[in-house]
Amino acid sequence: MTNHRDIIIIGGGLNGASLGLALAKHGVTSHIIDNGKRADMLAAEFDGRTTAIASTSMAMFEAIGLGDALAGQGCPIESIWVSDQLKPGELAFAPEEGTFLGHMFENRVLRKALFEAMDAEPNLTLHMPASVATRHIRPGGVAVTLADGTELTGQLLVAAEGRKSPTRDEAGFKLAHWNYGHAALVGAICHSEPHNGCAYEIFYPDGPFALLPMNSDEGAPLPYRSAFVWSVPEDKAAAYTKLSDRVFLIEMQKAMQEMMGDVALAAPRMSYPLGFQRTAKVIGERLVLLGDAAPGLHPIAGQGLNLGLRDVATLAEVIVDGMRKGLDPADPALLARYERWRALDVMAVAGGTDVLTQFFGLRGKTISAVRRAGLAMVQRAKPAKDMFMGSARGTSGALPRLLDGQLI
Repeated sequence: MTNHRDIIIIGGGLNGASLGLALAKHGVTSHIIDNGKRADMLAAEFDGRTTAIASTSMAMFEAIGLGDALAGQGCPIESIWVSDQLKPGELAFAPEEGTFLGHMFENRVLRKALFEAMDAEPNLTLHMPASVATRHIRPGGVAVTLADGTELTGQLLVAAEGRKSPTRDEAGFKLAHWNYGHAALVGAICHSEPHNGCAYEIFYPDGPFALLPMNSDEGAPLPYRSAFVWSVPEDKAAAYTKLSDRVFLIEMQKAMQEMMGDVALAAPRMSYPLGFQRTAKVIGERLVLLGDAAPGLHPIAGQGLNLGLRDVATLAEVIVDGMRKGLDPADPALLARYERWRALDVMAVAGGTDVLTQFFGLRGKTISAVRRAGLAMVQRAKPAKDMFMGSARGTSGALPRLLDGQLI
């Protein structure tokens, strides 16, 4: 095993693995360290965890060699339908014919494709399961010691460990955060009525309810499938979790007014608290924060992972361009370029999801009428719809080449 690589990535989730592969395709070597167990992540049974992959993120996956492994595995998102309590004044988005807003994937499908690609990549070494004992910034490089005593060295450290990043905290990054007082109930259902590739977002005073289209199971009694993300007040989350499947489905039918016909649970239910967090900076000395280690968003618009994948594409381009010019991948000017490039997109998406969460959480008939009037107004205004659709697809702003499906 080669203990020195160009980059050390701590966190082998979807963001960390994607970065390692994107760099490897351009000759940049990396160590990826993750304390999870591969078998747990690739269990055969569907665990209910899904992700909406925007069209630009999908283009990057295809560019870094995941296209064949993911072909046909995700359900195309053909439209988005937004409503305030299913009252008149809805908003609908649909791209031009023949294109999609994105695809819905089971997380285990994405992980399987990433693991297989990493196993076949000589420019990447995956340490899993492995935990980090120490991290050090040294003159001219970085070093990480694993719990088994193995020392790994590199030029740049990337923290891709998620919201509770110990690397970020150890480095002293200041974190602004707050709790929304809500929890997300997540899982999946099978149903008798087709979803037609539509992602539904229904806003209630207690929190948004989202239904996201998944590939059908043609041989099943209820052949159509959708993932759900249901935001409820935190003090009610435990009660919802304790409900029997039958009673839970009755409550869910009320939230979607039985528009999916007969329903049954297709995966176990899970719950997690909802909050917002943001660091003022995403770079330090020989250190970059990636994905949820910096901004952690409400799932209201399904932008969390796609925001992280835009981090991946941008950081890969900055590093590859710099190293081709003979620069150290941790050169301060390169890292500053990355931070500037990502700043506006992160600020817009993070701020937008927070405002949306707060605004749709306001109660009262008057504010509900104002919201519905606003949705109807956007529905009639093509420039506004195009702007929102561009945000959903990840096509706003100056895109890194990988998001256009091109290698760097």
